[in-house]
Amino acid sequence: MNNKIKIFTDERGGNLIPFEFKNLPFEPKRLFTVSNVPKNNVRGNHAHFNTQQFLICIFGKILVGLDDGKTKYETILSEGEFVLIKNLVWDYQKFLTGNDYIVVMCSTEYDIKDYIFDYNYFISYINK
Repeated sequence: MNNKIKIFTDERGGNLIPFEFKNLPFEPKRLFTVSNVPKNNVRGNHAHFNTQQFLICIFGKILVGLDDGKTKYETILSEGEFVLIKNLVWDYQKFLTGNDYIVVMCSTEYDIKDYIFDYNYFISYINK
């Protein structure tokens, strides 16, 4: 089941999507966006040792894959829906329309040493 952020619209047009940080399980240290990804291209394909991420679909449809080494799960996020990606979870995002936009809030600042890019290493690490 996807979680949904309330989207506000009125007679002026457009959408207002507020982010309430008080409901996050962490204090955000970094925020980034991903957009203009060609239709059906995949981003992500990594895990983090420490970082948790709160991924929100702002526009389009994003297939999100999550793998904790025991269970694999896929969900499709639409506008205003979000998913929490915990640390030590392999994840990927497939951009389904070519006009998709996500915002990602992270629990840590950027550190390349926090990334796990090799899936086989990820599996062996979590199964120690």
